[in-house]
Amino acid sequence: MRMAEPVAPDTPTALAESLARIHAASFTIPRPWSAGEIAGLLSRPHVFLLTEARDQEPAGFLIGAAIAGEAELLTLAVHPRHRRQGLGECLVAGFLAEAGTRNATSLFLEVAADNAQAIALYTRAGFHEAGRRRNYYHGAGGNHVDALVLARGG
Repeated sequence: MRMAEPVAPDTPTALAESLARIHAASFTIPRPWSAGEIAGLLSRPHVFLLTEARDQEPAGFLIGAAIAGEAELLTLAVHPRHRRQGLGECLVAGFLAEAGTRNATSLFLEVAADNAQAIALYTRAGFHEAGRRRNYYHGAGGNHVDALVLARGG
């Protein structure tokens, strides 16, 4: 895994596009992020990127943010063809390590309540349910899904 690196404001377009493709292959709820959204987020000074590669190409990534003693896991995506290989666990472990490096003691994230695999991953990493946002995510077909707020530490 490439460990967390501050991403320069001039994030290469090819990287942002590659990450957006992985995000699109991974999500319908919440909606996938565009390359422009990813590049804009990565240009912020408190945001960091972790990536996992296979065959010289990103296979999964995590975007996190840390500021004022708190860290938020903003998104984690693993391309479907690379799932069930431990990449998600590796990325979450990297997030925990980077949060510690940045002196964050309270960690949190939001996850769709119907995403059982992600919830299991985060639970194994020590996160617990701290709240619920009713009908937070909106699907293309008009369906709504709650967001679970998961926390660790603090």
